[in-house]
Amino acid sequence: MSKFDKYFLMSSSDAVDYAAEKLSIFACDSELDCKEIGDGNLNYVFRVWDKKSDKSVIIKQAGYTARISDDFKLSPDRNRIEAETLRFQGDLAPGLVPIVYKYDDIMSCCSMEDLSDYTIMRQALLQHKIFPNFAEHITTFMVNTLLLTSDIFLNHQEKKSLVKSYTNPELCEITEDLVYTEPFNDYKHRNDVFPPNLDWVKKELYSDNELKLEVAKLKFEFLTNAQALIHGDLHTGSIFVNENSTKVIDPEFAFYGPMGYDVGNIIANMIFAWVNADATMDNEDESITFKSWVENTICEIIDKFKAKFFKIFREEAKEILAKTPGFSEWYLSQVLHDTAAVAGLELCRRIVGMAHVKDIISIDAESARLRAERICITIAKRYIKNRESYNFGEQFVNTLKEVENEFSQ
Repeated sequence: MSKFDKYFLMSSSDAVDYAAEKLSIFACDSELDCKEIGDGNLNYVFRVWDKKSDKSVIIKQAGYTARISDDFKLSPDRNRIEAETLRFQGDLAPGLVPIVYKYDDIMSCCSMEDLSDYTIMRQALLQHKIFPNFAEHITTFMVNTLLLTSDIFLNHQEKKSLVKSYTNPELCEITEDLVYTEPFNDYKHRNDVFPPNLDWVKKELYSDNELKLEVAKLKFEFLTNAQALIHGDLHTGSIFVNENSTKVIDPEFAFYGPMGYDVGNIIANMIFAWVNADATMDNEDESITFKSWVENTICEIIDKFKAKFFKIFREEAKEILAKTPGFSEWYLSQVLHDTAAVAGLELCRRIVGMAHVKDIISIDAESARLRAERICITIAKRYIKNRESYNFGEQFVNTLKEVENEFSQ
């Protein structure tokens, strides 16, 4: 009998025992140690390593409630979805996700490659570090994992089977509430608005019925458009980087949804990095350099995504009607319009919702934080309301620059 024959929530010492018993990574005479390193909203993450060698592993376990709040009762099956998604994405975008060693359906845990020699991208961006290869890497990841899991390329029966396998109702409900609903009305009273900004938020978000109508349309698009296997939570806290490499992690929110959801999340989180630099960098030349890199990266993400999308579409599309002249242009335009809208939704929900980002809450000066938050929400509203006008990277950046100028007057 093994203590791991029945589910329980592990401690660091349990994770050591688990690694020794269940994983074939370590030698029998290994001296294992462990640290709980998770700082996310949902799961428990342990790093186990051998003191006598350079071998290590990450063990990620799902609980029955979210760490952010016991209000979220969740099935630990999300860990299965994550493990299967990482393996699938590893086939589609080799080298851009960590290697999965084992998924344990009893303990609801996934053992995977340790990326300790990388840095969480959000942390690096808060230090205003620049990653020239990021746009190239992330667009390859997104095009390969999104387009190649769509009806454009898959046999329709195979794709419908994947939709069933990746149905993820509990985590989708979190997105439906925290991204598409609560930031615009706070009907569950779970929003966490910076107090000096509360009246402005009530006016600009809660009282803007034109905005809420557009968000309602977007929510029903999210609910019904099983377009591709999306990551579902693709932000800079779910990406490891170093100078030469990028690894996407944490696809536990994965399900079949609109492609633009992933692309829009990336754009929004680059804007968070921009406003943080704008608010916190004292050296003007260094601030201009970093913000210019962010702006160029936003342009590159959109434009490289488009170029790679069209290339794969032309070369590998299987659906006969998708090859009709003009269809690929129409299809991609819908993805880009969704991208703009989702970027807006992410900008709003991270400012007023219960799941904030350090880019914003680490801004100490009240006036600087107010400016950063209002820039984000103002950009967001334009992205959402005018989403059909966004087709090029420059257009996304132009809105950022226009809003920056308005708040500088």
